[in-house]
Amino acid sequence: MIVKALEWIGDIDGFLEIIDQRELPGGFVKLQCRNVETLFEAIKTLAIRGAPAIGVGAAYGLVLAMQKAAGSNDVEKGLRILEQSVEYLATSRPTAVNLFWALQRVQEKAGQFAAEHPEAELQDFRKIILAEAKAIYREDVDMCLRIGQNGQKFIKDGAGILTHCNAGALATAGQGTALSVLFEAHKNGKKFKVFADETRPLLQGARLTAWELKQAGIDVTVICDNMAGWMMKQGEINAVITGADRIAANGDTANKIGTYGLSILAREHKVPFYIAAPSSTFDLSIKSGSEIPIEQRASEEVTNFAQRRIAPQDVDVCNPAFDVTDARDITAIITDKCVIEKPNGEKILKFLSDGMNTQ
Repeated sequence: MIVKALEWIGDIDGFLEIIDQRELPGGFVKLQCRNVETLFEAIKTLAIRGAPAIGVGAAYGLVLAMQKAAGSNDVEKGLRILEQSVEYLATSRPTAVNLFWALQRVQEKAGQFAAEHPEAELQDFRKIILAEAKAIYREDVDMCLRIGQNGQKFIKDGAGILTHCNAGALATAGQGTALSVLFEAHKNGKKFKVFADETRPLLQGARLTAWELKQAGIDVTVICDNMAGWMMKQGEINAVITGADRIAANGDTANKIGTYGLSILAREHKVPFYIAAPSSTFDLSIKSGSEIPIEQRASEEVTNFAQRRIAPQDVDVCNPAFDVTDARDITAIITDKCVIEKPNGEKILKFLSDGMNTQ
């Protein structure tokens, strides 16, 4: 079963329905976002998460924002609301580039429409924004499928595959990025075992990835984050595949905290390390991973567990949500267009400029 992490219900006056991922796996709860403030909070608190899903959700968030202009026919007012809402939603999460990419794309499309149709009514303006958000959704579904198709060749029969955090259907509009590779390999009849890192401190691997893989009938075992190196040494893990939240121009890749450590372990044990991500995850404005902003999250995520405090009161806490894996430690980046083996700046620039095979 491939779940839908988010879905737009209705027309321009509709709402965004999302799976509340804070409740999984214990409860399957859907949350209705009927205004941009509710969506902002959902993104901020990880009710909706995963770079592609955040981008799609933010695009629909602009549709919600435009409902504030309902009853008016002032396109200029609509443009002001749109600009304010783009700035507002952009502050919800700082690391995932898909968020900014989607917001900018919808804003540019709306601005172009307003410039080319000065006599258009606000209703038409709102329809254009919804149409663009839906286009981003459809494209993400298609990109996820193609990532899986391009990457499934790297999954060998009998292999043990390690994945970190959650890069499945819950993190996208489609069937995921890293997990899409596994879903496609499974669909093609390959037999393999997946090890899902629990992914401290919010346990996206244990709670979400293991749940998705179980739903799909894929053999999955949850391990603690600090077990990965030993499992590699024992020969249990033959490949690592994760998603990405932002990829710099040189191929350095930001992903959930703990990914960098896995890349070092994989290099030491000569285990191939793959990144699976759509084209929209590349950010040429960032030259290297040192420039990627890293989100710092609340200390309570570390000091509390299951509503119980597990650390001393007033202890200092460091809680970065992401880290950066060096391009030199990435065997290949699996995209919707092609596979970029041994990624570097030259190959990525060629990939983004012409979409040709860059292997």
